[in-house]
Formats: sequence, structure tokens, C-alpha cells
Amino acid sequence: MTSSPASPHDDIQIMRDLVKDYRDGFALPRHFYTSEAVYEHDLKAYWNGSWIWAGHVSQIPEPGSFFLFDYGPESVIVVRDRENTVQAHLNVCRHRGSRVCLKDSGTARVFSCPYHAWTYELNGRLRGARDMGSDFDRSDYGLFPVHVRVFQGLIFISVAENPPPIDDSLEKLAPLTEPFGLEQLKIAHSASYPVPANWKLALENYMECYHCAPSHKEYSRSHSLKDPRDMVELIEPLKERSLQVGLPTDEIYWTGSDAPRPVADIYYSRYPLYPGYKTGSQSGELLAPLLGQLSDFDGGATDLQIGPLNNFLVYSDHIVCYRFIPRSMQETDIQIVWMVNGNAEEGEDYDRETLTWLWHVTSQDDERIIRHNQEGVSSHGFVPGPLAEMEWGIRAFYHGYLNLI
Repeated sequence: MTSSPASPHDDIQIMRDLVKDYRDGFALPRHFYTSEAVYEHDLKAYWNGSWIWAGHVSQIPEPGSFFLFDYGPESVIVVRDRENTVQAHLNVCRHRGSRVCLKDSGTARVFSCPYHAWTYELNGRLRGARDMGSDFDRSDYGLFPVHVRVFQGLIFISVAENPPPIDDSLEKLAPLTEPFGLEQLKIAHSASYPVPANWKLALENYMECYHCAPSHKEYSRSHSLKDPRDMVELIEPLKERSLQVGLPTDEIYWTGSDAPRPVADIYYSRYPLYPGYKTGSQSGELLAPLLGQLSDFDGGATDLQIGPLNNFLVYSDHIVCYRFIPRSMQETDIQIVWMVNGNAEEGEDYDRETLTWLWHVTSQDDERIIRHNQEGVSSHGFVPGPLAEMEWGIRAFYHGYLNLI
């Protein structure tokens, strides 16, 4: 007699048992990276319950400008409405669920569903629906709203009904990021690096630099983060230079642990590049005009995290934005967005290929690393090993992830 197949509920119970038995300071068990039920639960509990960086205000410069942000099965329309307010809506028709907006970006007067022509205002209100009867109330069927926060030009969204509080975290961060002039940035280039692995493995790889020295030869020539001992020797001279060019030297590691419920974590820390490097470039020289209010380069880079899913690397002349977008249980897009001073002109003030070189080659490395990591973790013989001291970021991620799911 054959046994009946396990249900998703069995899969989730296995996960709950694993969470209960999890050893602090060790990697997660195989099940977290190989179960479809866990993946679906991740999307509903973690991704839908978090703030996600969707884009920048420069992408929607005028009323009617919009772009789509997609992850997993979700699609969100980010739009500047007629009142010049940034809004976001689920890209799901309230009639029978079709995608309403099919273009990745553009300008629109209204959004019209291509299936049955239900039409929506930029603010999400239902404008027109044919032949629905006299008792049909259009006010009940607007697009589902998505929460929005705009922080110094960076647009964050959350599809949660009650997203984690973020305002206090952003208030703490604002004085540190203000000198970079984030609101005046523009996107110079974006790229996607698909990797056949679970999204958590991709994110974990970014959360630690234990692998940097053996795996990222180009990055390791310029970034002292690959060796904490080098950072200790270089940090005080960096702080002096930072103050001279107009950058505060404070750090933030804010988890909001004293809050009544989980809040959006904030991490801000500037670390030194090796001598001879002004920015993250192949030559060591600047790649673009200085950002914001900076009077000169300081030879540093800022690791910035806003919420658990949004990572930024801020140099004196450009910003590299990282996202790890789940497409399926073992398909993730490593998305990178390079941003520069909004007044910079390509071909005159920066060269796109030179600007993107470092994090292009580094992301190619990461695709290989993460792919092989998934192949090994998928083995039934995988047993979670202990985390190194340099993997403290992964330990922090596990703490938040396991608590939330």
C-alpha cells in the first residue's frame, strides 16, 4: 500500500519543527531552500510583510509617469498621480484579476484593463466598468492600494495590510544620508543576473564578506571589508577625511527591538577603501561627479540597509543598489541599479561600461557562487555548519526571518 503524498501543511509543520530546533549560529537546514511550501510562505509572510525598495522618483518625473515593480507572483504599479503624489497599486484588475498594466514603464492618463476594459484613475479609483448593472458601486472596486514611503527620493512599498513601522527608522537615518543628495540622483544603468537558487541564498551571500577574499579578486583589491584587520588600521584616517568633505561619521545598527512589534531595520556604516582608491573603480579614480553636498572624495564606501531586503553601497560619486528578487523556489534575479548625480551626462561625466565594471564582474562571481551553493544545499547529505564571525549579517538575517515566519 502506498502512502499519500505530503501536503503543504505537512511541509510547513516540518519548517516549524526546524525553527523550534534551530541552533543559533549555524546555517539553515536544507528544507528552507528546497520546499515549494516554504517558498510560498516566504512570499506571504516575509516579502509581503516587509518594505521593499521599488525605485527612485526620477523614474516618475511628471503626473502620469509610472513603472512596474514585480516579485514572485506580485506586480505593483508605482505612479505619480495628478496631484503629484507618488502612489502604488496592485497590478490586479478588480473584475477577474487580469494584469491591468502590461508595460514596464511609461506615461498614462488612466490605466485600462486589456481584458474587459475596466478603467482606473491614476490614484486607483475605478473610473469605468461597462454593463455592470444599476446596483454596482464603482467606489467599492478601485485597485488595491499598496503602502508607499518616499525617503530622500527612494521609493519603498509594502503590500502588507499593516506594514512594519518605518518612519522612526528613516528619521534616524536621514542626517547621515542627507549629504549624498539621494533625491537628486538618476539611474545610469540597471542589470539583472538570473541565478538558479533560492532567494535566501542570494541574500545571505550579500550579507557577509567572509567569501570576498577567496571569491572576489577584483573587489578585494579595493575594499577593506574583505579583511577586518585592515579596516581597523584604516578606519580612523577615513573618519578624518569624511568629516573634511562633509560626511558624518556616526553608525546605525537599529533593529527596533524595543518596539512593540517588528520595525524596519536600518544599518549604516562607512568603511575605508584601500589607499589609492577614491571609489569602487578598476583604476581607483572617480567614475562620475561627486554626489550631493560632498566637497571631495574621502576614499570610503557606505553599507546601507533599509529593511531586511534592500541594500545600497554608497561611494562618493555613485551608488550601487542591490535586490534579490524571487521568481520561483529556486530562481532568483540579482538586480543591480547604478545611480549617479542627476546632473551627470553619460559620455561626458561618466562612461557606463567603466562605471559598472566592478559590480558587473562581482555579480558574475556571485551567480557562480550562489549556484554552486544551491547545488550543495539541495543534497540530502547537507548538514548545516557553524557561521564564522564575519557572517554576523547572516545571523542577524536569520533572527529576523525566523521570528517573522
